[in-house]
Amino acid sequence: MKERLFLRLFFTILISSSRFVQPFTIPNSPQQHGLKTRLHALDETKTVVVAGATGYIGRAVVRESLDKGYNTIALVRSLDKINSEEGQRLYGESFDGANVVEMDVSDAEALSNYLAGIENKVDTIVSCLASPIGTKKEAYAIDYQATLNCLNAGRDERVKARHFILLSAYCVQKPLLQLQQAKLKFEAALREQNDMTWSIVRPTAFFKSVSGQLEGIQNGNPYVLFGDGAVTRCNPIAENELAEFMLDSMTNEAKVNKIMNIGGPDSPLTNKDLGDMMHKAAGLEPRYVYAPTWIFDSIINTLQVFATLLKSDFLEDAAEYGRIGKYYAVEDMLTTKPEEKYGKITMQDHYNKIASEGKDTFTPM
Repeated sequence: MKERLFLRLFFTILISSSRFVQPFTIPNSPQQHGLKTRLHALDETKTVVVAGATGYIGRAVVRESLDKGYNTIALVRSLDKINSEEGQRLYGESFDGANVVEMDVSDAEALSNYLAGIENKVDTIVSCLASPIGTKKEAYAIDYQATLNCLNAGRDERVKARHFILLSAYCVQKPLLQLQQAKLKFEAALREQNDMTWSIVRPTAFFKSVSGQLEGIQNGNPYVLFGDGAVTRCNPIAENELAEFMLDSMTNEAKVNKIMNIGGPDSPLTNKDLGDMMHKAAGLEPRYVYAPTWIFDSIINTLQVFATLLKSDFLEDAAEYGRIGKYYAVEDMLTTKPEEKYGKITMQDHYNKIASEGKDTFTPM
């Protein structure tokens, strides 16, 4: 028990300074509930199904789809959770007007049967599925298999959906981690089939992923930097602008059957730049604590030795979690090509907003 508590504490601190992305929800059985209708006319000629709808980007995609007037189906893990007081606080506004369906995307047959029974033909399936931790078993179950189930359901002769949009990740270009390899395996399956057109979107990082230390700064804590604070650079993208970019591929021929890297409008930002921005938003003088990057290797190697000796899946997963933390602490998540930058909302805009108005419900602090 002490071992688990220690590892949980360590990796919570470790990942808080990284840029690991997008939480995942894995649904259960087919029940549905229509939330209050929005005040606009739906374009019922296009039905959009969003898998992983309760994730950070999934929620934004549902909202963007509704704002575009599409008949929107949000696949979720639990209707009870969505309809609870906490669920309404988190998802009420985003899901207002959507058809929210409880569905287990790991059940390929149930998923295909549900899509086949939808009255309005499915036009587009958007997968925002991603493993929350990134261990091998979980990554291949979610980033590969569950996402493949969504693709195969769309390809079903009874469904024949037109287009598939995949939320992937910029980091798959240097696939050192299990989660990246699982994503690439699905990307290959998507590209190889000919039944549906597709768009693969690889965002650099999300605003929420680089906001975790702001509350600590506001409470008087220093900002934690790895190395000299300039080891990595990034240009994260706002969730609503990413959702806009993704859904544009439904009607923009230039985005069809394309793999697209995408980041926000900022120039390259180091970790120290992010810390400076947070302190500025909080109206405080910068305070930093520097941690050496070799600390990752020491802990990863130790965990891996004991995982091998003890044949422990738990320690194996802990070692992989450490590799994830190291990856996002030392690798750039950066696009510099003008065509790979999108949106107008900057990191400073985001920090100013959550410092003055309070954090977004999906932004860890």
